[in-house]
Amino acid sequence: RRQATEYSTSSSDGEFESKHFLTPKARRAIRKRRKLEKETKQLIKQEELKRLHKAQAVQRQLEELEERQRALEKFGVELERELRGEADSGTKDENQMLHEWFELVMEKNKLMRYESELLIIAQELELEDHQSRLEQKLREKMAIDDSLKDEMDLNEEDEI
Repeated sequence: RRQATEYSTSSSDGEFESKHFLTPKARRAIRKRRKLEKETKQLIKQEELKRLHKAQAVQRQLEELEERQRALEKFGVELERELRGEADSGTKDENQMLHEWFELVMEKNKLMRYESELLIIAQELELEDHQSRLEQKLREKMAIDDSLKDEMDLNEEDEI
């Protein structure tokens, strides 16, 4: 029983470690590596959360943008009817209605450009997320000793 407690296995590498055989320097190196792995995992998680928050903000902005575009479209339809004389324009003259129509078109174009920018940001976030997943997968593959890998594992690692 005493002998069994003297030996412990590392949870991260599965190596057989003995407290009697490891030098203090080796123990420090193992602790340092584990601490570094833990910090790396925390950083990855923080980056994922940042991307998630940014993606949520982009989605919210796209929804607001769509709502504004619908309102502009509705106003534009009414304005076009007035310009054609199909609806009662009230006290507005034709010059004023044309001015409003051109401003409406400019606003709509501005919103379309903004929507394009938001879609590019969303695509960028997707690519960053994909890259992060690939990096994590590669780290996992590279953590395995090369002598334990078969040809398929090596090819998959190269492909990543």
